[in-house]
Amino acid sequence: MAARYWLMKSEPEAFSWDDLQRDGETIWDGVRNHRASNNMRAMKVGEKAFFYHSVKGKEIVGIAEVSAADLTDPSDPEGKWATVKVKPVRALERPVTLAEVKAEPTLAEMELVRLSRLSVAEVSPAEWKKILDMAKG
Repeated sequence: MAARYWLMKSEPEAFSWDDLQRDGETIWDGVRNHRASNNMRAMKVGEKAFFYHSVKGKEIVGIAEVSAADLTDPSDPEGKWATVKVKPVRALERPVTLAEVKAEPTLAEMELVRLSRLSVAEVSPAEWKKILDMAKG
């Protein structure tokens, strides 16, 4: 099966792209949405994810890589929620805003647009390529 792509949202005041770059790796804990948790269950080591600043900024700012998969969220005392560890790959050449994504007709079906509250979303290969092209300016 081909590698898949993802988008992971974080409020920059809680944990930003700069924080991930400083720390070098983090566990993506605290997700309490079944679809988002299932997306993390599906992730494999080496797969890439866009790092998205939610609430403030509302923009894709970087690329992270799954560094550990198939983990149980340590912040869940019942042990039913999944998580992964991620590490930074690189910042985008320039951030791609949510407004830009919504204005691009080829991205109308992207989970970021359709399921706006989903914190961990799948990104199709075509969507991944388009976002990278948009980041080039």
